[in-house]
Amino acid sequence: MTKPTHIELLAPARDADIAIAAIDHGADAVYMGASHHGARADATNSLDDVRRACDYAHLFGGRIYATVNTLIYDNELMEVERLVHDLYRIGVDALIVQDLGLLRLDLPPIALHASTQCDLRTPEKARFLEALGFSQLVMARELTLEEISDIRRATTVPLEAFVHGALCVSYSGRCAISQVIKGRSANRGECAQMCRLPYDLVDGQGRVLVADKHLLSLRDMARHDRLEQMMAAGVSSFKIEGRLKDVGYVKNVVAYYRRAIDKVIERHPEQYQRASFGSVELNFEPALDKSFNRGFTHYFLDERRPADGASIASIDTPKSQGERLGRATRCNGNTLNIDTHARLANGDGLSYFNAQGEFTGVRVNRAVGNGTVLLREPTAIPRRTMIYRTADKAFNDLLAKASAGRYVAVDAELRYSCDQLSLTLADERGNRVTHTMPCDLQPAAKPQGERQRAELGKLGGTIYRLREAEVPGDVFIPASILAQLRRDTVDLLDRAHRITRAIDKRRAEDKTVASPVSQLTAADNVANRLAEALYRNHGVTDIEPALETGATVTASTPLMHTRYCIRRQLGACFKGKNATNLPRDLYLRTGSTLLKVTCDCKNCEMTITLAH
Repeated sequence: MTKPTHIELLAPARDADIAIAAIDHGADAVYMGASHHGARADATNSLDDVRRACDYAHLFGGRIYATVNTLIYDNELMEVERLVHDLYRIGVDALIVQDLGLLRLDLPPIALHASTQCDLRTPEKARFLEALGFSQLVMARELTLEEISDIRRATTVPLEAFVHGALCVSYSGRCAISQVIKGRSANRGECAQMCRLPYDLVDGQGRVLVADKHLLSLRDMARHDRLEQMMAAGVSSFKIEGRLKDVGYVKNVVAYYRRAIDKVIERHPEQYQRASFGSVELNFEPALDKSFNRGFTHYFLDERRPADGASIASIDTPKSQGERLGRATRCNGNTLNIDTHARLANGDGLSYFNAQGEFTGVRVNRAVGNGTVLLREPTAIPRRTMIYRTADKAFNDLLAKASAGRYVAVDAELRYSCDQLSLTLADERGNRVTHTMPCDLQPAAKPQGERQRAELGKLGGTIYRLREAEVPGDVFIPASILAQLRRDTVDLLDRAHRITRAIDKRRAEDKTVASPVSQLTAADNVANRLAEALYRNHGVTDIEPALETGATVTASTPLMHTRYCIRRQLGACFKGKNATNLPRDLYLRTGSTLLKVTCDCKNCEMTITLAH
């Protein structure tokens, strides 16, 4: 009989406190940055903080993955090698890696995961990365269910896919616009987010076709309603984006996906199993639209070429649109009436698109009821304007407090025989321990079972929750003795779990496997001598250095390589009936920067280059 597949919910964490909150709210694993080379310059953590997150996650069989997923320069290789040894020593379960030069360092046997920055889009690339020794492969966000299935058939290691959060418009690892325009490399954790800027779309003569729109800014991914199909396609690790997000975002989104994944597992217990232990008790009702979002999209999950008009971009604003409340029915001075059933609160933040198309915010001073609020300042909002709640004061206040608890179920068996009192604890993680202490006990004058069970259930301050207890109710056991026995046995259970916890190891590299390509361009991000040596070991003959190392940028250098297409977004796809709605030659202009848009209709992709 085939063993059930472990399904992992993988959460982001900016710091150790958020990592612990993610575990409490149901994450099976957390990814977070260390002190450097973590692809988010503003989300670094000390070794002590990473250790604290590891120690807590491991109590529930959870895992901590450290992001070491930037390009590494030659003069940094030894520094990264020392970092990896430190991370292994403090208990990190795996490294998320982009730069393949890291595989040629003298590393401890720590498991390696291929980052989405590795640009994994094909079965051939997946087979190659598995052969290099990666234990888990993070696939490109752009893949369809069919493409994921193809990669699953080509590989044996777990496959990881993004399921929620902000979307990069470029294939990850293949965006050079920030490096070229701003001197800030996305592959080094310093992305300037050029995709979120407003642009004019112009023709070859410089005439403005679309003015001041965020034409490269995508909506946020949300695939909570497609989890079962993704599992069937071969995904076993579901990744939430957001290492720069606050704790409230992480709590809410993790809790929502925990429930959604558990429902699928409950329907198919013979196929799927949770990747960690412990039940989660929430003090709030999670709701995705109450956290930061630019509107939601399934992206390309269902088809490589979405139909004309299928909006996956948020071209009007890159800001959070939050929760759609309803339309304004009346606005007089600072009194606003909204056609909504939502319960509003003092301090809520509301937003709307004004007459100039700007996404504007107002603050609720007092919620009167029935959709009526008093704003802090007089505001003119036309009737029928859609109102969004971008800050839910009551909801955010709930998340600012202790909003969840996570507990491991434990069964107890209390025995008294031959002047020996013993307590056996068996938990859902598979641990079983017995602790014995000498005692001279007397028969009880009245039944003691209920009192003894209550005493064994006093597990406050621990991660355990008593499920069942078998006790000798005919013996009187002083509360002090029973409490001491319980504490000692719980300590023993903790030690047993630390000793028996399964640890993944790095897989061996198959050095006979050839690279699926023999030539690499600057977009393949070879930034050090060890990465170059690895590729040459696997049959690559021609290697251009990464742009970050000083390679020359030309008019043909792709600054962005995307599956998203501006023409398709604006309803003028060359393969559709409205192709003539836009001229053939298109450019994006921001400030003094002019970019050329090239549509590759054969592959249904788009590239952005400098216009010279």
